[in-house]
Amino acid sequence: MVELTWRDAGRRRAGTAPGAAGRARARLWSSLGVLAALVLAAVAVPALVGGESVRYDSIRLPPGPAHPFGTDSGGRDLLVQSLAGLRISLLVAATSALVSTVLGSLVGAVAGALGGWPDRLLMRLVDTVNSVPHLLLGIVIVALYRGSLPAVVLSIALTHWTTVARIVRSEVLSLRQRPYVDAAIAGGSSRWRILVRHLLPAVVPQAALSAVLLVPHAVWHETALSFLGLGLPPHLASIGTILGDGREAVLLGAWWIVLFPSVLLVVTTLAVSGLAATWRDRVVPRRRSELAL
Repeated sequence: MVELTWRDAGRRRAGTAPGAAGRARARLWSSLGVLAALVLAAVAVPALVGGESVRYDSIRLPPGPAHPFGTDSGGRDLLVQSLAGLRISLLVAATSALVSTVLGSLVGAVAGALGGWPDRLLMRLVDTVNSVPHLLLGIVIVALYRGSLPAVVLSIALTHWTTVARIVRSEVLSLRQRPYVDAAIAGGSSRWRILVRHLLPAVVPQAALSAVLLVPHAVWHETALSFLGLGLPPHLASIGTILGDGREAVLLGAWWIVLFPSVLLVVTTLAVSGLAATWRDRVVPRRRSELAL
């Protein structure tokens, strides 16, 4: 019978057994490595190569030594175009996730701190936004200002803040029962001071985690809008616009125009998701039922 030490029991209870900890570290470093390599390539390669002009003598060339990803319908190197599009997609997704997290955190914190009718009113607003399909609402917002980068960012941010608001509200409702909040109330602190001084700093890790988890979803949302022709303007090509341009090329046999950008998008999403999952396991505590085992 294997004898366990006190440290092993603590690790098992916290969900950090040696095997699980090793897998978590491997997932963290692999995700960080892949994401760092992709971001560095997306920033450096287009900057070094510069903007490519249309070349009619090299339209839809298959992958080869000169062009590892082939060329697109404009004769441009697809690898450079994909990396430039990935940079724009990540920029739009990160900005949208940040705006969405800030908006959701403010709504959730105010609803949880005030309670009563403000809480009910804000939560009904959340339910109203959730009742409309996010993609449909995003299409309506983008259609009003077609080809505008701020419109794409707002369309993603205004349709994804509700999840953050619910998470932050539940965390604030839990924090309101803590002894230090009761001590602050007994000391004469106002609700606003308690919210700013005690509640908001405590929900920062949850809000930051929500922002990281929103990035992959925002990338796919922007890609879908650009694929439908409602996303970014032509001079800000993203992965979605490349895939949209490649729809007709597939019928002509140029399968690489869709395949390689799609693979790049999936790898980026998996890297960000792996990083977010590792962060979630460290930030979010286990359920009490699991801790009691």
